[in-house]
Amino acid sequence: MTDTAMAVRIGVIGGGRMGAGIAQSFATLGSDVTVVESGDLAAARQRIRNGLSAAADRNALGGSDDIDTIMGRITLAAAIAELPADSDLVIEAVPETPRLKAEVLTAAERAVGPDTVLASNTSSLSITELGAVLKDPSRFLGMHFFNPVPASKLVEVVRAPATAPGVTERVRGWVAALGKAEVLVNDAPGFATSRLGVCLGLEAVRMLEDGVADAESIDRAMELGYRHAMGPLRSTDLVGLDVRLAIAEHLAATLGPRFEPPQLLRDKVARGELGRKTGRGFYDWNGGTKGTTR
Repeated sequence: MTDTAMAVRIGVIGGGRMGAGIAQSFATLGSDVTVVESGDLAAARQRIRNGLSAAADRNALGGSDDIDTIMGRITLAAAIAELPADSDLVIEAVPETPRLKAEVLTAAERAVGPDTVLASNTSSLSITELGAVLKDPSRFLGMHFFNPVPASKLVEVVRAPATAPGVTERVRGWVAALGKAEVLVNDAPGFATSRLGVCLGLEAVRMLEDGVADAESIDRAMELGYRHAMGPLRSTDLVGLDVRLAIAEHLAATLGPRFEPPQLLRDKVARGELGRKTGRGFYDWNGGTKGTTR
């Protein structure tokens, strides 16, 4: 058992990059985690193991547990109904589609007990609207993790008007136990981080589209001039151009035309240039993990 053990029973719905990272983070600190993945269970398990191997290479596993011990705390399941009824927390980390999220949250509420906290990892969708499908929206809120989850220091905790104060405090405690900082925001389109991050990212795409500078120069200007850890175009590649486009379209619909996606972003998504996950975005990722200008 790790020195900073967290005896919490966690459910994660979605075994993609974000879900795997969330599962890894909780399991590393001693929690039992059930990951529900409707697709390839073996691929989801390998994704988590790869994340743990990368953490071990950075000497960032923490405690004294090895990879096999941590993996032993993780159960893969094909259906939401397999979530343990006594789960303390269930986090959905499925794609940013309101109908899909509503379906999985409704199924999760049926599967677990009345004291289980339900959370969405959405980066922009309304927590109030998502919670409206639940019988008890008071136990629901947003937990917006950042990619890559194990290395990221931030979780944006988003409370809706219906969220019970005690639920918010429980979640803040779990975030602190993960060794992450939380920012507490009220439910609003894009919350704090996506609203600001997408605004900067879209303007960077427009600058590239207008020929102001190349991608590397735009990113270096923000990294060196404003001390951003990563420039907005490289960050967009890591998030996924399709994900950023979907968020921009949502924000444009709710906040107005200042979030209207540039045509260059739409064109790249249409061509399948989605960033690191497809090998090409604003950078070429086929030659390594850092990406190179094209």
